[in-house]
Amino acid sequence: MFLVRLLTNPKYFWILAVCVILGDAILSELIIRFIAYTEIDWETYMIQVQLYLKGERDYSKISGPTGPLVYPAGHVYIFRFLHDITDSGKDIRFAQHLYALLYVGSVALTCAIYGKAGNTPNWLLLILPLSKRLHSLYMLRLFNDCWSVVAVQAAILAFQNEMDDIGTVLFSVALSVKMSILLYLPALLVILVKRHGIVYTFRKISNIIGMQAMLAYPFLQKDWRAYVNYAFDFSRVFLYQWTVNWRMIPEDIFLSKGWARGLLIGHLSVLVIFGLSRWCKKDGGVWAVLNRAIRRPTLPAGIAPVTPNDVATFMFTSNLIGLVFARSLHYQFYSWYAQQVPFLVWRTKYPVFLRLLLVGTIEYAWNIYPSTTISSSALLGTNILVIAGVWFAT
Repeated sequence: MFLVRLLTNPKYFWILAVCVILGDAILSELIIRFIAYTEIDWETYMIQVQLYLKGERDYSKISGPTGPLVYPAGHVYIFRFLHDITDSGKDIRFAQHLYALLYVGSVALTCAIYGKAGNTPNWLLLILPLSKRLHSLYMLRLFNDCWSVVAVQAAILAFQNEMDDIGTVLFSVALSVKMSILLYLPALLVILVKRHGIVYTFRKISNIIGMQAMLAYPFLQKDWRAYVNYAFDFSRVFLYQWTVNWRMIPEDIFLSKGWARGLLIGHLSVLVIFGLSRWCKKDGGVWAVLNRAIRRPTLPAGIAPVTPNDVATFMFTSNLIGLVFARSLHYQFYSWYAQQVPFLVWRTKYPVFLRLLLVGTIEYAWNIYPSTTISSSALLGTNILVIAGVWFAT
């Protein structure tokens, strides 16, 4: 039966993928047409761009109704372009259609990543268009997170195809929009060292830093401290009232430095656990990889090839670990991993019913506004179950 083959046979993967992409494009148009737009940060982006166009290059003096400019320079250039083609930001409907194109592009890239990685049933693609919150973040909220997500998806696809030079450039583009892309960096370092060795990896990281400096040059020239402090503020504390995670934690603890340090230690510890026991397992363990990397710095440190499945699993897991230990998650942050959840859940060995329940619970938690103790606890517990499932499965 053709429908069964379409849903299960890898040969028909892209037929189903094209149907999903086209169907989601139609759904996106219907959302724009029939659901009201909600202003949150778009106006602020436009006002910040107007200050930039007037000649302001001091990051500490660029601000808008919802706060100061706290994103790297790539964000400024993207929204300057959007400012120019949307009548200074007043043509919201046109901006929504641009975001719809961006969203459809993200779905296409997600399908490509799934297809390249393999080991997932075709029908899993049918889950991708079902996220109410994700459609809202793109077409009804116009958040800048969406641009960094699409860039890092393109980077992951490039790394899957062993186009590591291009992948590094795309990764840097994503980082120039949101510093949250740094959550992928631990897995990227493992991939590059295993494929190419320490020297190549150091050169690529230097390229990423150099590209950030090049894009930020006008701002660095004016006041480099202001730029670094605002665009890459690792000590930034979000308001408790907007957090989606950790709602079960009292506000005084949530805002404390001790809590922040504890989350950082937890984040680094789980990354180390994956690095030591999982990401280098096929190469004889992390110490064997490090030994080869030090002895032969210009040669690959891995023995087994880094497969497309490895690339997606490592990168997605690294990102999710960072999200679990994030001090605060706001609703737009769901875009950082919404399309990765089905893939990671299908890397576990849980029963199919439980896998679907995990996907549904994560979507439920991100659609509760404002968040509650129950929704935050469900989100945290589900994310931890996904990470644990991936760890045991690998």
